[in-house]
Amino acid sequence: MNQRQIFLQNVAQTSTAPLAIAIKKAKGCYFWDRKGKRYLDLISGIAVSSLGHGNSRVVKAVQKQASRYMHTMVYGEHIQEPQGLLAQKLCTLLPNQLNNVYFVNSGSEGIEGAMKLAKRVTGRFGFVAQELAYHGSTQGALSLMSDDFFSAKYHPLLPSIAFIKPNEIDDLKKIDENTAGVIIEFVQAEKGVYALDKAFALALRKRCTEVGTLLIADEIQTGMGRTGSFFAFEQYGIVPDILVLAKSLGAGMPLGCFIANKLLMENLQDNPPLGHITTFGGHPVSCAAAYAGLIELTTKKWVTEVSEKGDLFVKLLKHPLIKEVRHSGLMIAVDFGHAALNHTIIDACLENGLHVDWFLFNEESMRICPPLIITKEEIKRACKIILAVLNNQNATN
Repeated sequence: MNQRQIFLQNVAQTSTAPLAIAIKKAKGCYFWDRKGKRYLDLISGIAVSSLGHGNSRVVKAVQKQASRYMHTMVYGEHIQEPQGLLAQKLCTLLPNQLNNVYFVNSGSEGIEGAMKLAKRVTGRFGFVAQELAYHGSTQGALSLMSDDFFSAKYHPLLPSIAFIKPNEIDDLKKIDENTAGVIIEFVQAEKGVYALDKAFALALRKRCTEVGTLLIADEIQTGMGRTGSFFAFEQYGIVPDILVLAKSLGAGMPLGCFIANKLLMENLQDNPPLGHITTFGGHPVSCAAAYAGLIELTTKKWVTEVSEKGDLFVKLLKHPLIKEVRHSGLMIAVDFGHAALNHTIIDACLENGLHVDWFLFNEESMRICPPLIITKEEIKRACKIILAVLNNQNATN
């Protein structure tokens, strides 16, 4: 059997039509298939590979840590230097009240941990989430999904979940004395890049404080510089009670975390103990990679260039078939107003060596989420391919 046959036969599929690109190697903003075809990667593994593929600092950190030790004991029992250094570095980038980090395996587990912490701290069990937001596929996170297209087959899910419309001030009344936490995306990713109004975010923070509800910021996609600041909440002048990170946090390795004040996090220590446990959370090799990635982001210019690079995409992507381009830094949605057209364009881009994608709750828009290291020349090349595909689409209609 060849590799494609093995993949289709033995690896569980998540759809009936996987891309099935056989990857041979990846470097910088590119990857190559086994036939030698090169693709410009505008997806970054869905906002994971912010430093591109094969960053030398990250690779060396992984190799060094793997040669020292890998898994030794369940999270929280052994003192492992990579965990400590990464947690300390993260806390230096955050407001003082966000000073304690719990490492997990993924964004979904980060959301699960944050929900458990909110329940434990408040003694409540209700949650409020945004309509058309995605927070993960585990059952607690899935309960926060308003569109039951993806969740209906897995009911019953958690009870006492309410949904609010983003930027609808009146909906904040749904947050009350029974609400343990509000889970929010400051820029809704899978809806197709829609940012919260600052006035709404301020009102949300105020309402949570008034009723004693914890504000949980899901920055799984927006964190680590994606929107032009290290964390999207910085642009709103508010501070969440719990922050959830994953995806690009691991610099290409699997890693997530939830971060809160140490006094809040101590609630997971006793009565009962082991309030959240995870065998591989904070794996030393993942933490070493993440620490190296964090050093790269904080010592080089990548984050400071994000806004300018995002603006360049918007400037260049002008075409009669494009209805709108929404963006927050290098999180970009190119809206064609028609799902079938969008998928046709995405497929044609892939044929031309450009990897783009769609959104879970918005198939009318093309997802662009490139590595932060992408150059202006690469942006121009990417946009040239997209526009050529659009011109060809116009010509054939």
